[in-house]
Amino acid sequence: MFSFLVRHSLLFMFIAALVGFLIPSWSLASFPFLPYVLFSLMLLTLLGIKQSLLIDRLKQKKVWFYAFFHSFILMLVSYGFARVIQANDELVIAIVAIAATGSLFATPAIVRALGFDVMGAMAMTITTTILLPIAIYCVLVLLQNEAVTLDMQSYFMRLFIFIFGPMLLSYVIHAFVPQLILSKVLLTISPYTILLVFAFPFGLIGAFRQLWDQDPAQAYYYFLIALFLIVLFFGAAYFLYKKHGKEEALMAAITSGNRNVLLTYSIAGTLLGPAFLPLVGALQAPTYLLPMITKWLAKHLKD
Repeated sequence: MFSFLVRHSLLFMFIAALVGFLIPSWSLASFPFLPYVLFSLMLLTLLGIKQSLLIDRLKQKKVWFYAFFHSFILMLVSYGFARVIQANDELVIAIVAIAATGSLFATPAIVRALGFDVMGAMAMTITTTILLPIAIYCVLVLLQNEAVTLDMQSYFMRLFIFIFGPMLLSYVIHAFVPQLILSKVLLTISPYTILLVFAFPFGLIGAFRQLWDQDPAQAYYYFLIALFLIVLFFGAAYFLYKKHGKEEALMAAITSGNRNVLLTYSIAGTLLGPAFLPLVGALQAPTYLLPMITKWLAKHLKD
């Protein structure tokens, strides 16, 4: 059963979003447990990566260039889009905040399932996460009328837990567990780490279902906006990196399309306004359709 899920994991990520939409009570009930899934996923991913190589990647200028593009350039473009469609102030904040959000912690696992550069995706995920509080602060200072008070203590705690914590724990495990034993364990469990990703589309779509129950027309409107944002993030990164080859372009595109909205909400909370969580929910189905589209593009696009 698990082997079947792993083989078809890209499809089942999308199905998980549909199931969460059909059973909103289960989706909403699972939402508080998602941070624990994040930690487990990051640790298992990092265990299979040499820390010294990851640190070398983090020192590269091109990784930070991507992070700046991912957060600030796309944030400005998204703001322009929000004004073009004449979105209200609450929706403008939600759109721009999503654009400012770092890459999803599940991205390296998705990239591994696609057969792309896991190390590059991990480095991009970490750098965009580090820029996240700066980007969100800019969003709220410029767009929010109320006094902006970000929960920076919560952010740095989560940054340590979900980034530096797994890196440190991974380093300790690599240092004290014999490599032969660790390799055997990783060989056994690594293929199944992708199953943890199913929790995110399932647990985040509940707020969108609530909006759909209350106002279907507005829910469809939010879905179209979410769809445009996903296409914008994915397409912009792909064409920016196209000159570096098909694989790197698609890896950057899928990294740009995945957004760690859960962490963004943990930092800014209610300052993001009432439109944020429903729009986040609307993002889930398009977001987790991207891996299948990317896999298809990888087969059919020419270098």
